[in-house]
This record gives sequence, C-alpha cells and structure tokens, in this order.
Amino acid sequence: MTLVQNELSEPYVIYTYRYFLHQWPELSFLAYPAGSSDPIGVIVCKQSMHKHVSNRGYIAMLSVNKNWRKRGVASSLVRHSIEVMKQRNVVEVVLETEYDNAAALSLYESLGFIREKRLHRFYLNGKDAFRLVLSVPPSSGQGLNQETSLKQNYLRRLSYSSSVDDDD
Repeated sequence: MTLVQNELSEPYVIYTYRYFLHQWPELSFLAYPAGSSDPIGVIVCKQSMHKHVSNRGYIAMLSVNKNWRKRGVASSLVRHSIEVMKQRNVVEVVLETEYDNAAALSLYESLGFIREKRLHRFYLNGKDAFRLVLSVPPSSGQGLNQETSLKQNYLRRLSYSSSVDDDD
C-alpha cells in the first residue's frame, strides 16, 4: 500500500484497495526485483460488464517505485494485466490518467491505447483526465475457467533484474 500511496496523485483509503483485491484478486499484480521481497511496482485492475453489453477491463492503479522507472516494469505490468483480461474475454480495457502526465500517456499510447475523451476536473486536485481505451481483439483460446481463476493467488509476482531498459 505504501508504494501506491507514495506514487499516485490521488489519495486512496484502505477500503478502495480492499474493494479491488476482494472482488478481482486475479487482476492485481506486484512486481519484485529478483531476490527481494520489497515490491517495486503494482497494478490493480477490475473486469465487469459495461452497460450490460461489453466485457470491459479497467486499470484502476499503476505505480512503480521512482528508482525502478524506465526499466520496463510499468509496461510489463500493463501487458501482463491485459493478457490476463484478454484470456477472460474482455473486449476493451479503459483507464484514466491526468491530462498532463506525459510519462503515463506515452506509456499507454505506446501499448495501443487511444484517448477517448477529456474529463473536466476529474481528480480531487482539480486536474482534468484523459480516458484511454484499448480495443482487445478476440483471444484464440476459450479463456480461463472459473475454477482456475479462483485457485490463483491474490497477488502475483513478476520478477525484474536491475538492468536498465528505456521502454518506459
């Protein structure tokens, strides 16, 4: 929780984390450096029906420790989350980010997200946001079965070496 509190612009209460982790534990991931138990990145997502028509994924939070940025951690977390949501048959993934967060916009746009709309005074700090959307092509597989999903851990581990990667 410290990682998210220190790195995100919005203040979240423990109930927000619990909401996502209890409802969609299979869509939350932590990244750890090889051989360490201290997380360096986190992504928290959800999946639900949008307007009772489309199966939509949502990236609620993405945070990477400042010392680990520009090493591919964020893009790996996002790609992994999208792949899991794709296996669960989402048709799109959406998120919001501050309109002036150039690093986040660059990351998401490099992964295929497009700006859908600008949301006026979306954040508590009064800043506008862009809603970004990624259209997800159908998966060739049948998706994860429910039993497999329920047996998965609440938080998954993605390992990273300390080598520098300028992807994000």
